[in-house]
Amino acid sequence: MMVVAATLRAKPGREEELISVMKELTAAVKANEKDTLDYTLHRSQRDHSLFLVYEKYRSADAMKAHLASPHFQAAAKKFAGILEGGLGIETYDVIE
Repeated sequence: MMVVAATLRAKPGREEELISVMKELTAAVKANEKDTLDYTLHRSQRDHSLFLVYEKYRSADAMKAHLASPHFQAAAKKFAGILEGGLGIETYDVIE
């Protein structure tokens, strides 16, 4: 198993648009990716332009499949105009 913590910062005034894109993406992930165990969007309490996506995958291959999925690719195209900078990605191994 592996966990990804992805950080996203919306451009000023684009926060609600980012939330909309992420809600659509999250719904598609939950409906289509059986090996994605968790995919949850969070918003910073101090900085409302900063978001965290907690992602938990059954394997590295499941994460690769997520990144290659049509729904992620469609969201990634929308991110270009919404995000301040790119995605911040940190991967973790689950220690049980």
